[in-house]
Amino acid sequence: MAVDFPKTFGYPKLEEHAPFQEPPPVIITPCDPWPRPYYLEEGLRKVAPYHFTYNTYCKERWRGRELLDIFASEFRDRPAEYYKDAIERGAVVVNGKAVPTTAHIVKNGDIISHTLHRHEPPVTALPITVLHEDNDMIVINKPAGVPVHPAGRYNFNSVIEIMRAERGHQFNPLPCNRLDRLTSGVMFIAKNPKAAEKLSLEISGRTVRKEYVARVRGEFPEETVVCDKPILQVSPKLGLNRVRASGKTAKTVFKRLDYYPPTLAEEVQELSVEDSKRAEARPWMKKGGYSIVRCLPVTGRTHQLRVHLQFLGHPIGNDPIYCNQRVWGATLGANDADASQDTDEDVITRLGRMGKSEVADAVAYHDEMVDEYNKKKAEKMSGKLCEVCDTALYTDPGEQELSLWLHSLRYEDAGGKWSYVSPLPAWAMPPEGQSGATSVGGMDELVEAVKDENPEIAGVS
Repeated sequence: MAVDFPKTFGYPKLEEHAPFQEPPPVIITPCDPWPRPYYLEEGLRKVAPYHFTYNTYCKERWRGRELLDIFASEFRDRPAEYYKDAIERGAVVVNGKAVPTTAHIVKNGDIISHTLHRHEPPVTALPITVLHEDNDMIVINKPAGVPVHPAGRYNFNSVIEIMRAERGHQFNPLPCNRLDRLTSGVMFIAKNPKAAEKLSLEISGRTVRKEYVARVRGEFPEETVVCDKPILQVSPKLGLNRVRASGKTAKTVFKRLDYYPPTLAEEVQELSVEDSKRAEARPWMKKGGYSIVRCLPVTGRTHQLRVHLQFLGHPIGNDPIYCNQRVWGATLGANDADASQDTDEDVITRLGRMGKSEVADAVAYHDEMVDEYNKKKAEKMSGKLCEVCDTALYTDPGEQELSLWLHSLRYEDAGGKWSYVSPLPAWAMPPEGQSGATSVGGMDELVEAVKDENPEIAGVS
């Protein structure tokens, strides 16, 4: 089967192997397209669907169970009918060989291979820009919305694979620090294992300090704020964290860079909404405008900046989890260290509902704004099926699903040996018609707030 790509990007036809006629050797995917099947459309980097083989060793709980039973209960992204058909036509094999029946018993040591037609979500078409490069390291400015590693539904649409596609099949990029998919900013990509290990040791040794910028709801305090509230992961499955006394130690320094008050039109709209009874139970609605905040994480807990900003009552304005009233209720989780306002169970249940049938709204807006938000194009089930594999297809993601107003601005050695700073993102620049900061100074002011308790961050041994 040949796949055609848009002529404007000069991709040749990609010859795929005829799938399932000869079961592929175990561990080897039947198709590794090169060049990668990218094409650009409406500001998005897309990947043409392709066949791919997943290989999984038999888990202990699978031993002695029927093959179809394992797939139907463990891999629930597709119906049992799909897995039955896949086993019967040889798309699912054991140790590289087709099995005679769906009731085949899986044993310890077996390798189960599943070849399927893979559909990847689009990511932004913005380039991965290089801030610095030498013989050992590349310092990049990662665009928002692109995962670092292949994971879940993403494979070729990842920083690793995009860089490999740009530099050649033999290039093996080695990320040294991690950024969430929605977060943009400074990342280190080592060219060899020795360089990766050296920087990783520096980072783990806490002699490297980093600074982020965030765009948050309301007027953040002018004075330096140190938040040292512990953070607990309340749902590993949903990736949900919150401030809790029983959590892990966490500390962040915050300093406001600028505050931009609401426009006249927004003030009029907010006043009219505040006059309504609905607004009485929604204190976040009275937080007009937004602030650009500098963030120095002293520790490195998952979602630390997002959780601490939420607790302080100034969540990141477009955060689909921590600035979402449908998940956190009227107070958006502010000052709720003991979960007395919203229990973990309530929050987890609400977050679990958010998904492909219900657009996750970053709701730091009033009803009219939420309605407008929901009208925007967002990734959800399209109602269409793939003609090749009958997979349910999604629509393209909207802007709110490709960006979080959180940016890794700077990484530097605490002793002053090196420093890399990226430009401020567009959302952190002054809005049209208003004046404000267009750059950030040094980190001394942030470090000053914690240097006595955390001398390592000030470069003092």
